Amino acid sequence: MTYKEMQDVLMKELRLYHYPIAVKFFYDNDELEAFQNAAPEIHTPVKPMTFCQWEIAARMKGQIVYSDLKGLGCGNAQYSFGWKELDEGEIKGHAKYTRDLDQAERFVKSKARLDEGLLGIAVAPLGAIDGLYEPDTVHFYCDNMQAYHLAVDYMAATDTHPLRPSITMNSSACGGNVYTFREQEFNMLPACSGSYNAGKTERGEINVIIPGKKFRATFDRLMERINASSSAITRPGDGFPGADICKNCPLIVFKKK
Repeated sequence: MTYKEMQDVLMKELRLYHYPIAVKFFYDNDELEAFQNAAPEIHTPVKPMTFCQWEIAARMKGQIVYSDLKGLGCGNAQYSFGWKELDEGEIKGHAKYTRDLDQAERFVKSKARLDEGLLGIAVAPLGAIDGLYEPDTVHFYCDNMQAYHLAVDYMAATDTHPLRPSITMNSSACGGNVYTFREQEFNMLPACSGSYNAGKTERGEINVIIPGKKFRATFDRLMERINASSSAITRPGDGFPGADICKNCPLIVFKKK
């Protein structure tokens, strides 16, 4: 399947509210130039903003967004992407979460970071990247049961159990994608204090991030279940999310009149 076809299936079968986001970290000039020449339309931030705000355009408006350091106004993201070294401001920025500055420094240093040399980042709806690039990560903003279905399919597809997501103080969207890219592991985490408002996750969306190299296997597992019964794990045979009732309750049953 093409990425556009996979997106259509995911939107329909998982009842997604947002487009899945295909994230690409560009380190190669030729690869970046090829993307920029092939993309039908690229949007860039008018003013520096957060990474999770870049993703708003991709998941809500279906736009392809590309930016380098000039378009990123978030210190947490700059640090996560290797565009900024650890400094006093970054440590103090985490002091409100920690017991003291020493703990804040240790916690920041423990975050996953990209290698130096990153040229820029593209975020786009999954369905828009055919012929443009292969995603490094696929980022879902979804609800609890959608996240559970993605996690279960990933575990079955990759023979991984249990999953061990990485939750940090701050940096959920930016640092969460970096962790998945570096470790090549599934990540599921809540919005951080920054992305809750800046990234517009007031509906309580959960971040699910899947390595690009393992995404097709996860999707194929979903298709196996659809072909066998339905996309719903909780009530096989129903369309996801299925009937929102007590499991197998004999009293809440509907039949044709």
